[in-house]
Amino acid sequence: MSTVEYFPGIGRVPHAGEPSATDLRFCHYDPDRVVAGRAMREHLRFAVCWWHSFSWHGSDVFGAPTRQPTWVVAGDNPLQRAERQAAAACVELERRLPALTQITGNRAMPGFTAPKLLWLAAHEPQVFAACRRVLLPKDYIRLLMTGETASDLSDSAGTLWLDVGARCWSDEVLAATGQLRPAVAARWGLPDGVLVAAGAGDNAAGAVGMGLVAQGAAMVSLGTSGVTFVASERFAPNAARGVHTFCHAVPGLWHQMAVHLSAAHCLAWLGRILGAAEPVLLDELDDRAVAPQGVFFLPYLSGERTPHNDPGAVAMFHGLTASMGRRELVQAVLEGVGFAFRDGIDAIRAGGTHVARASLVGGGARSRYWAQLMSDMLEIPLDLRAGGEVGPAVGAARLARLATTGEGVADVCFPPPLLETLAPRTARAAEYRATHGRFGEFYQRLRSPGGQANRL
Repeated sequence: MSTVEYFPGIGRVPHAGEPSATDLRFCHYDPDRVVAGRAMREHLRFAVCWWHSFSWHGSDVFGAPTRQPTWVVAGDNPLQRAERQAAAACVELERRLPALTQITGNRAMPGFTAPKLLWLAAHEPQVFAACRRVLLPKDYIRLLMTGETASDLSDSAGTLWLDVGARCWSDEVLAATGQLRPAVAARWGLPDGVLVAAGAGDNAAGAVGMGLVAQGAAMVSLGTSGVTFVASERFAPNAARGVHTFCHAVPGLWHQMAVHLSAAHCLAWLGRILGAAEPVLLDELDDRAVAPQGVFFLPYLSGERTPHNDPGAVAMFHGLTASMGRRELVQAVLEGVGFAFRDGIDAIRAGGTHVARASLVGGGARSRYWAQLMSDMLEIPLDLRAGGEVGPAVGAARLARLATTGEGVADVCFPPPLLETLAPRTARAAEYRATHGRFGEFYQRLRSPGGQANRL
């Protein structure tokens, strides 16, 4: 009997069989095994978090058999290898369909579904031939709950299979798409006939929770990764600059997103190296340190999407001297993340979408210092609102309410209470505007050859 840690707070969960030799820590799942006083199948966190495709020998969260993917080999990092192969599939997909970006409003990127299926067709044709449906994780959960297959437009836009401008799938998909199976309802202590709404992608759900359901409504999410989200009444893609253009989760709206793969994660990474927690590092800064210090940090710890679409982009510090210490390193990290967000907003604006102000959400928003710095660097007012950290959950609940009651979107999806607005400081904004160009120059010097792998 060996052990593996499934989730923080649960502890180490025993399982039978050989553990995976890869970096992924999910090895086996026994739906009847009791963990923290309840059978595993009763822990909804497992149901929500489990990614079926990366389950190892054993069973998935609903007891279905899983298998060992053939591309996992001893001594290899499976996620890095998957990223390389998906990047190659993106190149092949755009070669086969030159009009891809016009149809979908997006460049092919490794995180989307279509490149993964293209790789599967090329390398595991028997498995691909056996596929009858392809479901996103939340849609697979819904299938097991209701027995019906459905998705929503916002999440489906991220598959790279949707004609985003035409909104090929009906708006009715945002309404009730099925009823909870009686056996599942009984297991969860719910009445028969509970409706299950189509839901939304995570960012679209967060926008609904924050009340961003009108033209130009925007949010900046300073989480582990980073997102600038802007709602729009028109389909306005800018795929050449790596902007994601998706259907919104409510009828008649689209949204543009600039996506940054490492945001607050950069500070956590630095904290691990320096042996200090992020709040401690932030507390050491004061207003005197806000002005640019001449140290630059490229925050591409995991590649980058907007505006570069470069999974091979790398991070770096530039301009360090012997007189500097960890305060300068922290300041450079915060500024590097801010510059990346500025690149993203500039890419959205280049597509014709105006960004005048935004709500600031995510873990980084808890630091007023960092929040003010972001306002200075983006040169827009940032609104701090109550409950921003639970925006996606509130948004999902609101979509369920809309599916059940038929109320108007504006009547249900209103913004949370405003706590404070941080306006850009004119002098500091000018300083960062003057140094932004140098930030872009460093990426151009270090960019990966071709930006992506060129073989499938």
